[in-house]
Amino acid sequence: MNENSEKIKIEQIRIERLTDKHNLKDFNSYELDLVEFLLEDALDNQSKKMSVTYVWLLKETDAIVGYITLLNDKINLEGNLKDIFRNKGILYKSLPAIKIGRLAVDDRFLRKGIGTLMIAFATNIAEKIFNTYAGCRFITLDAKRNKDRSKDVIHFYKKLGFQILKERSKGSTPMYLDLS
Repeated sequence: MNENSEKIKIEQIRIERLTDKHNLKDFNSYELDLVEFLLEDALDNQSKKMSVTYVWLLKETDAIVGYITLLNDKINLEGNLKDIFRNKGILYKSLPAIKIGRLAVDDRFLRKGIGTLMIAFATNIAEKIFNTYAGCRFITLDAKRNKDRSKDVIHFYKKLGFQILKERSKGSTPMYLDLS
């Protein structure tokens, strides 16, 4: 992990939809399944119209600093959420969302603000969907849990306003961000 904590600015980044022309071999993450997804499944999922992966490249070197995978989703209104929305006059059983299926930052670029920029990117996409094409009330994700608190991303997402949908201590914890 790079100890230099200087933040990377969005102006230093080029965002591209993943293609077979991207050099992925140097991407590294302590979450090996996120590397595996990028190398083995991301393009296949795109070709099947299941999700879209965007790679984030450092303009200066073309190094992939991270990637984010987005797909459509819905959030089921159950329990407390059902009551909250019923009180707002929303009587549906589920509401439309965009899901962050995967979000990974290369280990060399951790704690440089890339993840926060990616969440802003996903929020911008969700707002474009709502403003132009279809309803989109939430961003959802499944936060990977890690025994090492410094690598447990649930704290990162909470800091950005995400709330826990269903508490879990192992595996992943479903979370949501209400865009209204």
